Amino acid sequence: MVAAISVDSSLSLQIGRTCHRVITEEIEGLIKVYKDGYVERSHIVASVAPKLASELGVMSQDVVIDKFTNVWARFYVPSSCHGNNNPNNLPLMIYFHGGGFCVGSASWICYHEFLARLASKANCLIMSVNYRLAPENPLPAAFEDGIKALMWLRKQGLSEEYYWWSKKCNFSKIFVAGDSAGANIAYNIITRLSSSNGVLDMKPLTIKGLILIQPFFGGEVRTNSEKYLVQSTRSALTLASSDTYWRLALPRDANRNHPWCNPQVGVKMEKLMDLEIMVFISEMDILKDRNLEFVNGLCKAGKKVEHVVHKGVGHAFQVLSKSQISQTRAIEMISQIKSFIN
Repeated sequence: MVAAISVDSSLSLQIGRTCHRVITEEIEGLIKVYKDGYVERSHIVASVAPKLASELGVMSQDVVIDKFTNVWARFYVPSSCHGNNNPNNLPLMIYFHGGGFCVGSASWICYHEFLARLASKANCLIMSVNYRLAPENPLPAAFEDGIKALMWLRKQGLSEEYYWWSKKCNFSKIFVAGDSAGANIAYNIITRLSSSNGVLDMKPLTIKGLILIQPFFGGEVRTNSEKYLVQSTRSALTLASSDTYWRLALPRDANRNHPWCNPQVGVKMEKLMDLEIMVFISEMDILKDRNLEFVNGLCKAGKKVEHVVHKGVGHAFQVLSKSQISQTRAIEMISQIKSFIN
């Protein structure tokens, strides 16, 4: 005879709440990392399907890059073309979203809306890459995913098959871009390609330019904007959250002078491949001075670089802020990117 055992149904819920209770790192409202390695991300931004209003004139669809690592991309393809561009010969921008390497998605509604507008206004295809996140996949995982996405794109360029997007793509006019951590990924992809000494054959791809929006860099020595620029509690990036992102993303025991964080100590800028570079900086961003130092370093290295400082706005304003000044500056940014790629 087997004795009946009664289990309180709430017990499993209590166990679930307590087994991860020791928090080692946290950015309030975004991510919690527990001592046992469990990672909890808040759904603070909605994820959406690749659907767009028909009047925007842009088609969108998700494509798998690597099913084993779950890397995928969301494409934005203008269905009609205005201006001087041939509708079947459009430049392509490979884009990496922000989020401190730890949060964010190509499906976040803020990126979906921004990139759809950008594709429409700038007459370009956009391939928005959804890469692996830290701390489960610390750097260089995101860089490797970026290279993998480029090599996947190269394969499509070599294929004799034409897909719904590839028949409109000019594979000899590729731009690598991103914002915040995504801009860091874009830059580090270019440094890797530059130091490969031709080992990575990119033909038929020709990378024409690099577009960095408020690039997320760091360093052990604080800049003035990091030390003195007061941020509201609602800011997309504070000094405390910046430091936490770096602790979660960098290799164990690395500090903020690691080359993946601080471009001033990484690959010599003189050795970067020859391409045009555009850097967008926000006046109210704690990264302002570090971004200006970065631009100055590129200039000293003899690189073709231009930059814009957007007045009165902070970090990630173009995707996270709905204020009137942010909307105005976002329109300006889209126009500036259009001019740069065309």
